[in-house]
Amino acid sequence: MSGHSKWATIKHKKGALDAKRGKIFTRLIKEIAMAAKNGGDPDMNPRLRTAILAAKSENMPADNIKRAIQRGTGELPGLTYEEFVLEGYGPGGVALLAEISTDNRNRTVSEIRHVFGKNNGNMAAAGSVAYMFHKKGDIVIPKSAAKEDDLMNIILEAGGEDLKDEGENWEILTETSAYEAVLEAVKKAGITPASSSVSMVPDTYIKLEGQQAVQMIRLLEALEDNDDVQNVHANFDIDEKLLEEVAG
Repeated sequence: MSGHSKWATIKHKKGALDAKRGKIFTRLIKEIAMAAKNGGDPDMNPRLRTAILAAKSENMPADNIKRAIQRGTGELPGLTYEEFVLEGYGPGGVALLAEISTDNRNRTVSEIRHVFGKNNGNMAAAGSVAYMFHKKGDIVIPKSAAKEDDLMNIILEAGGEDLKDEGENWEILTETSAYEAVLEAVKKAGITPASSSVSMVPDTYIKLEGQQAVQMIRLLEALEDNDDVQNVHANFDIDEKLLEEVAG
């Protein structure tokens, strides 16, 4: 299971997402506005449709979503954001991708470089680690919520790609084109995901323990705390109990 998925699941468990709801809303609004630049109709804009789905899953008010779309289409005034990805390495050689959306590229690159350097990591040139990741729909289901055979039937009928056994959870992977259909099928079956997103899933993972695991989580937290970082993806694998201890 990807480190990012484990991390997202643990944050849900601990209520950390609720504590940072304001920051989450800010990122979701930015994503909706960026997506709406390519058209304000979610039926014709898959990225916008996915962004709205994510916002609704966080109980964002409909008026907030509407205004974000209008800022993106130009119906309402708003800042102009530039999107790009920064790459780097964390403790133990872990590969990291940080998705950026900013109105000041130079400021953000400088800030992210500082975060890496302060937390036992370093920035890398474009293309250094991106080839290790592929964009997938990533849905995490607690094992207590569904039996393997039932879940397999649901995801196969909806066009899912793979179902993995990840300890206390099932992890569903899909092609991005099938993500919405699979997520909707899971929810229609009365199953509530622990987390769900379109994510950059790594091909391989690096196992971290002890001090390197602690340093990795601190780096991840520092990157996520930057307002211009939309998402962080990494190929670390940390024991779930240790991950919870460090997160605590």
